[in-house]
Amino acid sequence: MDKNNFAITEYPDTDQIIRDLDSLIQKPIYSINKDALAEYEREYYEKKCQKSKEMISEAKNYIPGGVQHNLAFNYPFPLVFTKAEGAYLYDIDGNKYYDFLQAGGPTVLGSNDPVVRDAVVQLLKDGGPSTGLFHEYEYKLAKKISDSVGSVEMFRMLNSGTESCMCAIRVARLATGKKNVLKMGGAYHGWSDQLAWGIRIPGTRNIQSKGVPGYIFRHTQEFFPGDLDDLEKKLKRNELDGGTACVFIEPIGPESATRPLSKDFVKGVERLCHQYGALFICDEVVSGFRIGMSGAQGYYGVDPDLTIFGKVIAGGYPGAGGIGGHKDVMKHLGAGLDSSGKKIKKALCGGTLAATPLSCVAGYTALCEIEKRDACRKAGELADRLVAGLQKSIEKYNLPFVAYNIGSVCHLHTVGTMHFAIDWTKPWKLLNILKETSARQKEMEHMGCAYMAEGLVTLAGSRLYTSAAYTPELIDDAIAKFDKVLSKCELLK
Repeated sequence: MDKNNFAITEYPDTDQIIRDLDSLIQKPIYSINKDALAEYEREYYEKKCQKSKEMISEAKNYIPGGVQHNLAFNYPFPLVFTKAEGAYLYDIDGNKYYDFLQAGGPTVLGSNDPVVRDAVVQLLKDGGPSTGLFHEYEYKLAKKISDSVGSVEMFRMLNSGTESCMCAIRVARLATGKKNVLKMGGAYHGWSDQLAWGIRIPGTRNIQSKGVPGYIFRHTQEFFPGDLDDLEKKLKRNELDGGTACVFIEPIGPESATRPLSKDFVKGVERLCHQYGALFICDEVVSGFRIGMSGAQGYYGVDPDLTIFGKVIAGGYPGAGGIGGHKDVMKHLGAGLDSSGKKIKKALCGGTLAATPLSCVAGYTALCEIEKRDACRKAGELADRLVAGLQKSIEKYNLPFVAYNIGSVCHLHTVGTMHFAIDWTKPWKLLNILKETSARQKEMEHMGCAYMAEGLVTLAGSRLYTSAAYTPELIDDAIAKFDKVLSKCELLK
């Protein structure tokens, strides 16, 4: 794939971004001022979102917390969305919003794309959403992914990124005969037991893993993102205790580049994996088919042994997960004998509703349309425009906020909640860090509340995804709405 077709027009100075984020968390909290927040609550949420408030209040009687998905939470209460179309979302009260959540990233074409929708409707007319048997689009989707991503010689579809990461660990242990799993601190690789370690911010260990027994993590460790020396130290130590079966990374950085990585670091992880006989696993649940048709790995020029897919490979429809990789590794997901007649150990892997005709036709059609419309590049250029506008507003109001993007994955950090890290050589600082991140998390929610009231749907008030459904004019209008919120920010007393 030509370099010009990637979403990244110019790779950001990740060292400078890290320095800016380091500075942000050393400063006092700037956020939406309390009078403006109260006005948003009174004039928007109470007056214009009454149906949402009533439904969420009733839903709490039947759903823990009132919503089924963490992304749906919004301060002061979740809103109920009833329509998605291109760059827009609409709530039950008829309010219209710019969609920068994009279902958590998969809708590179925009929400509810009509071409994908028509293919799904036709499938439902012809054969139904699921039969439990093989369908032609299972083959078409697998071949499309293999043709697009150089490292993927074979592909196995599952129901989610979480399942795919679980499966990858089992495959890695069979392929290498080793035990341990290494992941970047702060990275999210689903919510399975073994990978619920070191999530959200580096050094959390199992603090965020309530309900998972401590012994589950005996063979899971984390290394600090961007630190090759730390990774090699862990790899060397594991040589004395069962070796390292695999190393997981999100190639653009943990939590979708919340702490972005340099290109040299990504290539360095690949080199160390080869040196110590560990499988190199790229989690491209967000970056796959968003950074480019060949994924972030294609941009960085790395060749992972296994790649984790999710979200976009079902076109934003249910059943979005899968694992792809080299044949010599993927053979552990197949039955029977290898070419020499030797029996192959097969990893335990299931999923009754994996690779349904519905998810496969949606995914295949979406990937074809992304390629045909050059959607990755277009979404990336629109993200560049959005971030440039945000940076101008930050400078205009003399705020300490940090805005940047890796392709069409954008960040607007106002409090730096996820840039903290826990250093276990200084455990006396733990309580202070937890207190500080809790206070900053609250202000992230307040900022998200203000954005939403101005018609901007974001992920947790700090992450934004653009799609090819936007135009420069729409982005400029969105920038003006963000500017209105940022103009009401101040140092909190």
